[in-house]
Amino acid sequence: MKNLQLLIIPERCKECGLCRDACPKQLLITEDNINSSGYHPVSLPNAEKCSLCGNCILVCPDLAIIYEEVS
Repeated sequence: MKNLQLLIIPERCKECGLCRDACPKQLLITEDNINSSGYHPVSLPNAEKCSLCGNCILVCPDLAIIYEEVS
């Protein structure tokens, strides 16, 4: 079985908030910093609490959140 984690690509994030609303554990937060497009990207500061349900991935219109394999 593969070990997965969420990877958030800040430069793709447009601060829409759909992922934050979709997270059943409310783990995603909006950062204070801005990306090169002028948006405040989301982050996952407590990644160890994430159940990898994938809701955030499904609702992100910009493909800013993906699964990443961890070795």
